[in-house]
Parts: sequence; structure tokens; C-alpha cells
Amino acid sequence: MDKLTLALSKGRIFDDTLPLLASVGIEVAENPSTSRKLILATSDPNLQILIVRASDVPTYVQFGAADFGVAGLDVLYEYSQDHAGGLYQPIDLNIAKCRLAVAVRQDFDYEKAVRQGSRLRVATKYVNITREHFAKKGVHVDIIKLYGSMELAPLTGLADAIVDVVSTGGTLRANNLIDVEDVMPVSSRLIVNQAALKTRSKSLQPFLDAFEKAALE
Repeated sequence: MDKLTLALSKGRIFDDTLPLLASVGIEVAENPSTSRKLILATSDPNLQILIVRASDVPTYVQFGAADFGVAGLDVLYEYSQDHAGGLYQPIDLNIAKCRLAVAVRQDFDYEKAVRQGSRLRVATKYVNITREHFAKKGVHVDIIKLYGSMELAPLTGLADAIVDVVSTGGTLRANNLIDVEDVMPVSSRLIVNQAALKTRSKSLQPFLDAFEKAALE
């Protein structure tokens, strides 16, 4: 029987998923922060871990390169706007919690800038979420897509505001930015390939049950 493949990203999601795996007696052989391997063995011979970029987890799961995975709601929402079907999201794991928020320079008058009918330049990698958020406010946005160092955009005049993930807010404060509005709360979801759920349900279901139980504890 082919191994089941779980797609995870490095960092907080990987770290927060380890206790869920440990609760069902599964240990990962290596840590991706110190190993160069992208496919990691586990103590369960029927399960391997695929280490991919966070934004790529839904792609690997939807197209069957992984049977299931863990991804943040921010990534999933953004992905779902461009890709229909193929993913099942059965469980909110309540891990890697944070929020998407709008942030600006401390001296920027955000309330004045977002009056209905106004126009704003916003830097973000969450293009769909950002466009939808400001459309509800009646604000026209020129979106500048960035993938990193988002805090530089307001500081250099590239953008008036950013929409990005905020956890403690420490990075914003260190760069003289403030978050002025929440866009959405974020936690990580277990996602499953719909075809795998049908064809490999006998192998997958024990993992889904275990993850759900662990998430509720």
C-alpha cells in the first residue's frame, strides 16, 4: 500500500502540528529547520511528511501530490478564490492562531483615507481578501503584490497601507507601524484531497478522527 502523504509548511504550522501527531503516537524523524530533506519519514511506516511552502499546501493537496495537509485559513481563502473544488476542509485544528490586519505608518490618518469613494494603495500577498475587504467599505484600492518584507511598503512610500498576518504586533512596532483594522481571524485547518477521501478513506479516516479529537482537547 502506498504511504499517505501529509503536506506541511515549515515554522509555526509544523511546530503546532507536531503535538497533534504525537497525541496519536507519531513522531517525525527530522526537523525541517535543520534538515535539507523535503520528504520526512515518521514513526508510522504508512505516513510521510511533505515540506512545502505555506501557500503551496492547498495546491499539493488539491492535485493529489499529498493526501492531506495543514494550511492557514488566510491561505485557503485566498487559494479558493482562484481554484474551484478538489479540497475538503473537515477540521479547524485551532492551531497557529493569528489574524489578518490592515497596518499603516503611525502618522497616517487611516480613518480619513478610507472614506467611501476614496482610493488607497495597499501592499499585500492576499490580493483577493484585500480587494474584497475594501470593496465592502466602498474604497477603491490599487493593490501592489508583495511576498515579503511587507513593512517596508508604507515606510518607503510604495503603499499607504499593508494587509498582512499579525501575531504579536512586534514587527509592526519595531518598524513604526500600527495595525488599524482587523480583516479576519486566522487559524489552521486540516484539508483533504476529495478523491483520496473516497479511495483511501480506510487509511485516512483514523488520522482525521485523531486530529479532530486532538484539536478539541
